[in-house]
Amino acid sequence: MSETLPDQGQVADAVKGNWVDTLAPAVTRPYLRLSRADRPIGTWLLLLPCWWGLVLAVAATGFRVEALWIALGCALGAFLMRGAGCTWNDVTDREIDAGVARTRSRPIPSGQVTPLQALGWMGVQAALAFGILLTFHPTAIALGVLALLPVAIYPFAKRFTWWPQVFLGLAFNWGALLAWAAYTGSLSLAPVMLYLGGIAWTLFYDTIYAYQDVEDDALIGVKSTARRFGDRPGPWMNGFLMATVALLSMGVLAALPVGPALVAMLGVWAMGWHLVWQLSRLDIADPARCLALFRANSTTGLIPLPFFAVAALL
Repeated sequence: MSETLPDQGQVADAVKGNWVDTLAPAVTRPYLRLSRADRPIGTWLLLLPCWWGLVLAVAATGFRVEALWIALGCALGAFLMRGAGCTWNDVTDREIDAGVARTRSRPIPSGQVTPLQALGWMGVQAALAFGILLTFHPTAIALGVLALLPVAIYPFAKRFTWWPQVFLGLAFNWGALLAWAAYTGSLSLAPVMLYLGGIAWTLFYDTIYAYQDVEDDALIGVKSTARRFGDRPGPWMNGFLMATVALLSMGVLAALPVGPALVAMLGVWAMGWHLVWQLSRLDIADPARCLALFRANSTTGLIPLPFFAVAALL
């Protein structure tokens, strides 16, 4: 990867020709880059556990029209809260990002915005997301407020643990609990199992992501599962894969009768095969391959949803 910054402020690992760099007004681009709007994979990874929880809740309790608003509200909220969380991450990591080739082109270390401006933008996004949250059931509102804790801690985790991906998983899969509660008004074993399965999935895909930066991370002392596993990630990755499938399957079985549960579990198992395919393609010495496989997880997380929907029809 080039050591120089991309032209015109583009971020080095953004999707080439994305709408932020080509269509957005110039004055908005640094802020949209802070929100990772030019890198939509993170929004998908935050949103998909929400939709797992919602669709499985519909399958378990029956369809009501409010499910449509919850689905849309989760999508809008995922975009906004992913943006707010990434902005917070960039504020806290600005010195670290300046020392890593892949991240030094981000808006703060490259000088496109100041940390104070970034904090203001974070507040705008969080306020809009909170407005959406207030339309949900009170239990979901309480869970949404509680979710701020792992979001706030995550950027610091790489400084004190080899397992910062656990903290990312705690934050990114909270929507499985929140969306279930938004629809049913309570929690049960099923969304908890979905949540735990999502955390295992996050450990899988974010370890792949972390292998892009192992050399720079070692130089500046940043910890990650990729550095912890070194050149032998296979046993760990297989464990995360099996835990993902097992925990999501338990969530399905806890939510549904046997017949619909078998249909829904077909989706979970298909998701597992997609993870197997990723593992077969993984080359930890190839950052471009790692990034491509990481991005493929938007497809991975979508796979169970049509099966959950068919289970709801049954």
